[in-house]
Amino acid sequence: MSLDLSFWGESEGQPRNTVSPEIYAEDYSAAVDFLGTRPFVDRDRIGAIGICGSGSFVISAAKIDPRMKAIATVSMYDMGAANRNALKHSLTIEQRKKIIAEAAEQRYVEFTGGETKYTSGTVHELNADTHPIQREFFDFYRTPRGEFTPKGSSPKLTTHPTLTSNVKFMNFYSFNDIETISPRPLLFITGDLAHSREFSEDAYKLAAEPKELYIVPGAGHVDLYDRVNYIPFDKLTAFFAKNLK
Repeated sequence: MSLDLSFWGESEGQPRNTVSPEIYAEDYSAAVDFLGTRPFVDRDRIGAIGICGSGSFVISAAKIDPRMKAIATVSMYDMGAANRNALKHSLTIEQRKKIIAEAAEQRYVEFTGGETKYTSGTVHELNADTHPIQREFFDFYRTPRGEFTPKGSSPKLTTHPTLTSNVKFMNFYSFNDIETISPRPLLFITGDLAHSREFSEDAYKLAAEPKELYIVPGAGHVDLYDRVNYIPFDKLTAFFAKNLK
C-alpha cells in the first residue's frame, strides 16, 4: 500500500503542511496495523520502503516497530541532518540559531491570528541564478511530470512546510540507534550522482548487519522517484523476496 503522510496530500490532519517526525513514523506503523489485519496478508511478511525524506521516517518507525521485517530506502534524505546542517554540513550553528529564532517569533504572529508563514521547498520559477538542486526538484514538482494538487490544497504550497513546525526537524535524529534494527535487513539505494548520497552512506556506516548500500550508476536524486530506467526494481524485488519469504 502507499500512503500520504499526515497533514500532506490526500491524508487528513490539521494544520496542513505541518512537520511532525513522530507522527510520520506513526503513519508507517498505522499502515502496518491496517495491512496486518487484512485476511489476505501474512502479518509476518510485511516490508517497508521510504523514498526521499520518508527514508528517514521509515527508519525512525522501524526502530520501534519490529513488525517491519525488511526495510529499504531510496534517495534517502535524513531530514534532521538536512535541516540542522544542510548538505555537506554547509549550515553554521549561527545560521541554525537564526532560523530557530525566526520560527519562534513567528509562533507569536500565528497565535495572535497572523498569517501562516511557509518555508523551504521547491522554487516556483527558474532564473539564471537558480541552484542545480532546485532545478532538479523544479523539474519534478513544478511540471506535469510530478505535479499533483490534492483536494482543497494549492500547488503553491506543495513541498512547503510551515516555518513554525519545520524546526521540529532540528530535534529529529533518525539514525540514532539504527543498529538496533538488526537482525532485520536494511537496503539503502542511492544514485551515484545524487546530491543526497551522503545520507544513505551515513546510514549504511551506522547500521548493523545485514545491510547493503546499492548505488545506481548515472542516477541523480530525483531520477529514482519516477524514472523507471533508473529505479532498480529487480534489486528491490530480490531484497524483499529473500527477506520476506
